[in-house]
Amino acid sequence: MDLRPLIGITCAEDELNNRSCLARPYYNAVVKAGGLPVLLASVPETEELLDVLDGLIFSGGGDVDPHYFGEEPLPGTGEISPLRDAVEIRLAQLSLAEKIPSLGICRGAQVLNIAAGGALHQDISMGFEKHLKHVQQAPRWCATHNIAILEESNFFSLITEKYLRVNSFHHQVISKMGEGLKACAWSSDGVIEVFESTGDNFILGVQFHPETMWHRDRRFLKIFEALILNTRRQRVKKG
Repeated sequence: MDLRPLIGITCAEDELNNRSCLARPYYNAVVKAGGLPVLLASVPETEELLDVLDGLIFSGGGDVDPHYFGEEPLPGTGEISPLRDAVEIRLAQLSLAEKIPSLGICRGAQVLNIAAGGALHQDISMGFEKHLKHVQQAPRWCATHNIAILEESNFFSLITEKYLRVNSFHHQVISKMGEGLKACAWSSDGVIEVFESTGDNFILGVQFHPETMWHRDRRFLKIFEALILNTRRQRVKKG
């Protein structure tokens, strides 16, 4: 029996109510794509699960502490979660080092980039004088702006179209790509919207939220299916 790949998904930390939480669309997308979700608490011991997990999803959420990319906090930075930052940055560093197939969504993409030595603009206004509205006031399933996809990329091979219309819920943006990563899609204002690995390991970061869009547009499910496919390939390599 071919067991479903185990996909760890990081959770948000609700400090006010003393709980960890994850929106259902994340794990519903994993199940639909053929995986079995495992929700990951923000405790250091979570890294011990990497021996049994086949892949990782770094979920969305609040801002990342600029300390992790060598900056002091500026007024544009919002609420941070120190415990979540510490655990996720460590998990991302390990996933990159051990070539664990990983998908970063919105904040999660930023976490992967920082773990690879990249950096962020603490607010989009600090890097882009004129920019699109990246915190939409529309339902989460609604696409609000286009991205242009690099044709010489694995992401283009996945989507098979030059342009894709996506949703948007972020104010921090990538300022510098991490080592071993390359940008492969941009919004019209120049914001990096997708990046991927330059090597043979599966690393994909998307600045939008495909988990809330695939019910209406099946192209977004391909992102999760690609993660599952690469976890199966990794199983074969390991024997």
